[in-house]
Amino acid sequence: MRIISFLLAAFVAAALYLWVIERDRTLAFIAAQTGGDAAADDTEEASAEADEAPRVVSERADLIKVVARRSTAQEIDSAVILRGQTEAARSVDVRAETTSTVTSPPLRKGAFVGEGQLLCQLDPGTRGSSLAEMRARAAAARSRKTEAEARVPEAKSRVLEAQARLDEAMVNQNAARRLSEDGFASETRVKNADAAVAASEAGLEAARTGVTAATTGLQSADAAIESALAAVASAEKELSRLDIHAPFAGVLESDTAELGSLLQPGALCATVIQLDPIKLVGFVPETEVNRVRVGASARAQLAAGGDDLVGKVTFLSRAADPTTRTFRVEIEVPNPDLAIRDGQTSDISIDADGALAHLLPASALTLDAQGDIGMRLVGENNTVEFAPITVLRDTVRGVWVTGLPTQANVIVVGQEFVTAGVEVAPTYQEQTQ
Repeated sequence: MRIISFLLAAFVAAALYLWVIERDRTLAFIAAQTGGDAAADDTEEASAEADEAPRVVSERADLIKVVARRSTAQEIDSAVILRGQTEAARSVDVRAETTSTVTSPPLRKGAFVGEGQLLCQLDPGTRGSSLAEMRARAAAARSRKTEAEARVPEAKSRVLEAQARLDEAMVNQNAARRLSEDGFASETRVKNADAAVAASEAGLEAARTGVTAATTGLQSADAAIESALAAVASAEKELSRLDIHAPFAGVLESDTAELGSLLQPGALCATVIQLDPIKLVGFVPETEVNRVRVGASARAQLAAGGDDLVGKVTFLSRAADPTTRTFRVEIEVPNPDLAIRDGQTSDISIDADGALAHLLPASALTLDAQGDIGMRLVGENNTVEFAPITVLRDTVRGVWVTGLPTQANVIVVGQEFVTAGVEVAPTYQEQTQ
């Protein structure tokens, strides 16, 4: 019984092998046998033709059958497609610059604020008194300068007086010496004349020192005035820090500081964002960055739906992100009604130069032995060729690719079972676009 089971199993396996694996050869053999029996009843020439038929069918059965599409290149708008998000044109955390308590009621988040609008008002405390004191010191410094200015002419007049006394003493000294030489004056008179000259010189030097002192006092008064004015400016600046204003028109992203809360330097008063215009931010791969130009038109569609957004490229980074090797690109889009929010996902399309491309199914993409992406084509004499390609755009109908001839027979079924140089038996389908 076991032997019969083994024989039966072997027979079934052989039959399945002939019917599934070698089906073409089996059908050809059956057709040949049927043709041979019919030819036996006819002439010998018909029998010879029937004997030749199995050999021809057998040769065609050796070729791998593939399905190829006759594709013609088309001119398309070769846009750069990115995935990005919206970003506020400006976002600022408005913070306190001094220490005090809030005396103004809070503004709630979501409110629109104009440029220069008051956000937080702080308690002035004694800052007003300090400012008045600084101004009083500045006035006192100005009065001291007036006194110092008056001393300078007085000191200069004393110099002139001392100079006159010196000239008189020198004249007397000269006369005493001449009289002494002629014997009409004593040595004592000469010595007195010399002493008078020395005293006059000392008086002149003292007068000059007085001028220097007066000038120095004037400069000191000027310095005192500058110091007082600086103190006044500092007190005024401290008072101006009590009123915290919006740096630009925008929307409050957070409540302003609560009434009565204590703010210290660096404490947050409010966060203001500007949404008109708004930016679309994406990252261009290094293989596509040379196709993007500042000023190029761009379109975008938000993931949440809505109308298409239209804008222009305003910035393209010159430095790549060290991790992703991509380049930041920014697109400015009008947003007058503030309908577009910060951080929304968007599909961005940046206009670039047009190109000839083929629309083919993504399943036709394959790799060669070196790992290059491309497609296999049916060339002359039904021989397989490999053509490297570049994917321009991915759509629901297929992928737009470049790198193929204008007219190409692209293998869309069976490309993974053949290699370049192999002869195939193609079945063609026309391009439907």
